[in-house]
Parts: sequence; C-alpha cells; structure tokens
Amino acid sequence: MKRNHTVSVPAVFQAGWNTLFVKVRNTAAGFGCKLGAEEAKVRILHVQMPFHERNGEAGWLFSAPVQKDRFSECAPDLFGSEDVAGLDWSPKAAWPSDAPVSPFERLFGVASGKKGYAWSRLLVKTTREANVGFRGLSSGPFSLWIDGRRIVGAEQSGNFSVSVTLRSGSYDVLVESTSGEDNWNWVCEAAGEGGVEWEAPVSVKGSDDVWFYLGPFASDTVYEPSELQRLNTIFPSAGESLYWRLDRPDTWIRPYYENAYLSNKWTTSGATNFARWDYPLGVTMYGLLQAGRLLGRQDLIDYVLSHIKICTDYYEYALWDCERYGFPSVNQQLVLMKMLDNCGSFGSALLEASTELEDEGFNRVANRISSFIRDTLERREDGAFYRICAGEYAENTMWADDLYMSTPFMRRYALRYGDDSFLRDAARQFLLYKEYLFMPEERIMSHVYDFKYGTATGVPWGRGNGWVVFSLSELLEALPQNDPDRPALLAFYNELCSGYLALQGEDGRWHQVINDPTSYEESSCTAMFVYAFSRGVAFGWLEHSDKYAEAALRGWHGLTNEAVDRHGNVYGVCSGSRYSFTTEYYKEELRTVTNDNHGIGIVMLAGVEVSRMRIALSGIVPTIEGSLA
Repeated sequence: MKRNHTVSVPAVFQAGWNTLFVKVRNTAAGFGCKLGAEEAKVRILHVQMPFHERNGEAGWLFSAPVQKDRFSECAPDLFGSEDVAGLDWSPKAAWPSDAPVSPFERLFGVASGKKGYAWSRLLVKTTREANVGFRGLSSGPFSLWIDGRRIVGAEQSGNFSVSVTLRSGSYDVLVESTSGEDNWNWVCEAAGEGGVEWEAPVSVKGSDDVWFYLGPFASDTVYEPSELQRLNTIFPSAGESLYWRLDRPDTWIRPYYENAYLSNKWTTSGATNFARWDYPLGVTMYGLLQAGRLLGRQDLIDYVLSHIKICTDYYEYALWDCERYGFPSVNQQLVLMKMLDNCGSFGSALLEASTELEDEGFNRVANRISSFIRDTLERREDGAFYRICAGEYAENTMWADDLYMSTPFMRRYALRYGDDSFLRDAARQFLLYKEYLFMPEERIMSHVYDFKYGTATGVPWGRGNGWVVFSLSELLEALPQNDPDRPALLAFYNELCSGYLALQGEDGRWHQVINDPTSYEESSCTAMFVYAFSRGVAFGWLEHSDKYAEAALRGWHGLTNEAVDRHGNVYGVCSGSRYSFTTEYYKEELRTVTNDNHGIGIVMLAGVEVSRMRIALSGIVPTIEGSLA
C-alpha cells in the first residue's frame, strides 16, 4: 500500500448497526488506515465499540500487534467478551489494580498546585426542605459549589464537613481540587433526610459514571461554575485543549445528536433532528419562524432559536472535535464546509432568527459562511457559482438549487452587516444563471447545466424551479429601487412567473417535472410557486396581479386539500435529488416522502405569504415582522 492512498470499497449496510472488523498489516509504507463514508454529508458513520463489556461506548478498539493472523478464517465474536478474543485491546476498559485510588491522580498524575474539576448532580429526594450533609477530604485546597453557590471555600484542605438546607430536586455540584505535594486525594460524599442520590450531569450513552472530570489546570486558573458546567466549551491549559472526561483510561465524553447517540439534554425535544445543521432543516426553521411571527406563537419562535443556538454554541467545540477525532460528531456540514448546500440555507435562517436573538455565536458562524462564499467557493470565469466536485457524480455542474443555497443568505448578510457587495453579487448570480439555465420557449429553468458536455439538461425539475423564484422574490424585497440590475431582475421574475402560471395543474398544484403532466403533483415546488406569486401580488411586482392572486389561492387550496391532512402531515414532497438528462429519473426514481424536511417549512412559508397577500388585497399595506428588509 501507499501512504495516504485512497481506495473506494463498495459495501452494503443494513438499517441499524453493522459489524466492522478491520485487519491491517505493518509494512514499510506504514501501519493502519482511516475509514469513512465517501459522501459524509449524508452518510455519516458512527461507530460503537464491540464486546458486551463496552456496550454503548463510541469509538474503535485496537488490538496490540501480533506476529500471526489469528483471524484468517473468521472475525472474533464482537458481541461476546473481549477476553475470549485472545488479544490485548486498547483503550483499556478499566484501570489496572495498581492504579492510584483518587480519580484526579489516576487521570492527571501528581503535580503540586495543579487544579482539577469534578462535576456531578445530586438528586435530593425529600418531600420538603432537608439538611444535606457533605463531607470528605482533599489533599490540597478544595472548593464546593451547589448550583453556582460556593459552599466550601478554596482555603479548605484535609477533612471537611458542611450542612446545607435544600429542597427536593436536582442540583449541580461542582468541585475544585488542588493537588498536594505527593498525592491528589479527593473524596466527596453526601447524605440527607429522605435520601440523596448522585447522578451524571448529562446522560452519557454507555456509561453509568456520575462524575465528570476536567484538568489539569495551572494553580492560578479561575473559572466560574457557569463557565465550566457546559459541554460546548474547550478549555485551554498549558498549550493543550481540555475537555470533560470520565474516570476511565483514555475515555472522554463526546456529544452526538443522532442515531443511538441521543446522549444529552437535546433528547428532551423528542426529535432526532433537533440541533442538526443541514439545508432542509434551514428552510424548515425559516418556515417555523415566519409562522410563529404571523400567528404570535412564541413557542415556535423559541423552538427555532433554541435549535439554531445549539448549533452555534457547539461550533467551536465541533471544530476541535473534528481536529481531534478526524470527523466532527456534530455540525458536520458546517465544519466540513465545501459547497453551498452545507451553509447557505441554514445560514439564511440563522440571520433571519438573529432579529429575535442577538448572539455572538450567530455572528461567528455568519462570518465563516460569508468568507466561504466570498473567498473559497468555486466560480466560473464569469463569476457564476458552480460545483467542481472532482471525481463525484456532480463534477463540473451548475444547479438551479444553488440560487437558494446562496442568495437568501447573501441578501440577509448584506443587510445585517452593511456589506453591499453581497447584495450586488446575489443580483449578478441570477442574471448569470439565467444565461445557462433559462428555457426561453417555456420561460422556465433547466435543473442543471453540465459543463462536461457543454449543455443544460433541459429537464425543468419542479423544486429546482421553485428554489429560483422563491429566492428571487427574497432578493427583490431587499434590492434598492435604484439598483442597476433591478429592472432586469424584475423582468426575469415576471418571465418566470408567467411560465409557471401557464403550467399550473388542474387541482392547483404543479408537477414534479413542471412541463410534464404525466409526472406526479409535487408539494414543495407548489408551495414555492404559491410563495413567489403571493409575494409578487403583495409587493406589486407582477403584471396582471389578479391572475397570480387567483393562481396562488388555487395552489394553496390544492396543497391544503390534497397534500396536508388535519394533523398537519405533509405529503407529496420529492426526496433529495441528484440530476439527470432524462425526465424518467425525476418521475420514477425520486419518489415522495411524508413530512420530508425539503417541504414542511416551505408549505408553512406558503401559508404565511398567502395570508399576507390576502391582507394586502384588503387594502392593508403588508409588512414582514422581524424581516431584515
């Protein structure tokens, strides 16, 4: 083998967990390998350790090198005991018998004056107020906080005992311990009327440990409990980065948000996609936010803010996680940003939500995305966005989708940060994409231009067209009246809308391939055409607006009668797409998914804009509450 050589190995995985056993041979070129999915955007491989002793623990086990292949015929029983495999596995499952007694000493050694922290939660079971006694010992200065309130001061060392009156409930307990000259002993026990019970501050898959540990720090390190009692922060110390870990050899806590790793407080949402960063959820968050504003539903707005804030709060952690482990466990697309799909949609929702919540994390992420679009994103010689994607199916192509993946973010970034260059660039992209993808005979857009063949595919996919006119309506809202490109963009918008109007189906919906009535009625493109028509009527952009108002209402009626049930389930949304030169791919291979995130938010947005159009037609001037425009 060659060092850093990449090999693609096709493998069929079953739904759920699959068993992987890798053998590597030491050669002059190196020893070992990296293993992952080629399409990490959508095929994220989480791994759990084998053997029942490590049930639920994430990561790989590695055996010590052996001279003879013991598994030439078959793999070991990875569901049995690791002892039966007959190999020496790392990391170790438990400390050796001669390890120090103190967790701090086992984890951090002994260095006089060094600080460490331990974090747990105490469940007080009394039905009323009760005295809870804390006692223990420390080989050096020791502090104890309960829910951020200092109970034992830093001057304390040796044995300690203190009583605190607490109500029934759960309390964060934080300990700061300092190493002695030749040992780092520490014990903390609690007892109280009605009973008390230690529990982990956050539920961790594969562990029953109740204490988390952090350190070692220099003796002059000072943190407040609120700064420490979180899992989204990396702590610097003597040139290295520290993170919470468990009292086990080479074992750290690692946040996940999906599959079996719903391992922290995010699970209280009851949704596996909560706090996930990807583009369909970006438009879903936008839909929820606008619906919450229109309906006066603060609970919807708070849900959106909470979802986005967790993503931004964990951004710095995710960067470190990627550097440490080779692939981030959260915010994968944001951290590994390489295309507009990874950033523009969710970034646009983030900027829209920033009108409700000022957050420095929002600014950091927005600036990262803007830098990617301005400085890194691939462009044609004329400045048009396209996809290089070397070696992939989409190599050297331009997608109509990317007008949505870029320009709504660019519009909001320009208005929020006063950078007109992003607004100018967004306007230019629409005019450039028109040159490549516009089908003038029908006044609609081809889905993709393939530069490998020097031609557009000529297939007008519904959602691809929806992204274009959806995004153009957002740009027109923000573009100044005296902008030099506004007349051309307004004319383009009217051309597109007239083309879509001519292709509306009998029940008000549009088709998956919009000029092919034999393809199925598709909900996400229908919602986006309704959205664009409604906005054009409300803002006065459309000629013969009465026709478009009628078409928007017919489209909304078609959605609510045929594609949305009384429980709010959304049907008829096309799954995520690749591209093809044939309509059969879009008609036969891209089937619909119930409650697909590509459509839920868009349907909500269509409903919002239909409501605003009705208000505008009644003579009331429409406004968009919270809009950056």
